[in-house]
Amino acid sequence: MTNKTNQQLNKPNAEALLAWYDRHHRTLPWRVIPKDRSVGVVNDPYHVWMSEIMLQQTTVGAVKSYFEKFLTMWPTLSDLAAASEEDVLKAWAGLGYYSRARNLKKCADHVQLHHNGRFPDNAKALKELPGIGDYTSAAIASIAFDEEVPVVDGNIERIVSRLYHIEEALPKAKKPIKEKVAELTPSERPGDFAQGMMDLGASLCSPKKPACSLCPFSGTCEAEGIGDQERFPIKAPKKQKPTRYGAAFLIKRQEDGAIWLRQRPDKGLLASMSEVPSSDWFGKSAEKFELASALDHAPEGLEFRKLVGQVIHTFTHFHLVLDVYETTSTDSEPMNKGWWSEPQSLKDEALPTVFRKVVEMGLER
Repeated sequence: MTNKTNQQLNKPNAEALLAWYDRHHRTLPWRVIPKDRSVGVVNDPYHVWMSEIMLQQTTVGAVKSYFEKFLTMWPTLSDLAAASEEDVLKAWAGLGYYSRARNLKKCADHVQLHHNGRFPDNAKALKELPGIGDYTSAAIASIAFDEEVPVVDGNIERIVSRLYHIEEALPKAKKPIKEKVAELTPSERPGDFAQGMMDLGASLCSPKKPACSLCPFSGTCEAEGIGDQERFPIKAPKKQKPTRYGAAFLIKRQEDGAIWLRQRPDKGLLASMSEVPSSDWFGKSAEKFELASALDHAPEGLEFRKLVGQVIHTFTHFHLVLDVYETTSTDSEPMNKGWWSEPQSLKDEALPTVFRKVVEMGLER
């Protein structure tokens, strides 16, 4: 047998991955399992789309309950299109990266209005929809419509960079990785192949101590062959995140402990979400938020006291440190636009995590 033949036999192949997926697939609320797919059950594009938007920068474990809640509230795309953005943001609260929730609503509206409530069946057309980029369009097209397109998420980047020993660092490595995924993706069952790769990366081909002996690609993986799996994918050094500083002002109603909330501007970070009154967020130094200067940003006509401790929260591009000030009020309405939210209602407010931390800090005191 020639070396060339050996090399051909040792190439990764989709059939091995699909056979592994048939036996070891995850059962997820938005997924049609292989047994059901084999008898003609198809994935619902609405379910695939919603799960993919929710899964961006979020774990499967965190998404399951939100996905089920959204389907209970809005079983179909037309139901979601008829909902208000405020209700969508409230239901999304706690899942983070709130631009996804706004894009979810925009996309539902667009598909309902311009596509008669039906998602396009190919990646090119899907990519034209609000909030859908390269990865999401390919994932929906592949999983929901079985289009033969390369699907590349973080798990798949790790698998393929190891399989082919791709020495380029991310993000430059994205192009050769996608090319290899395109070569590997089969014309039969491309959607199951994509989901199988995701499951493999979430289980055996883990970032640390991958279980190579159990992997369907064992014996064909170049990184495994030289015992160098954990080095891949190679990543460019991370840039240090800057820190910003601000103040939040917690106003409690004296009679029942209700919290005064307001709506953030409809553009920018956390747009249209709820918040307690707060200052702008400043960089470079915490000096701006010594007591005297912090109160320049407080609602007028109230006297605040500073709470011990700070709220620290990390966004994608920066860290945030908030000093928290509180007061009680007997007024029916403090001197800024907003509303009172009673303690039992706070869980239903569209409060992003950073402001939930503020409220929790105040309630603990």
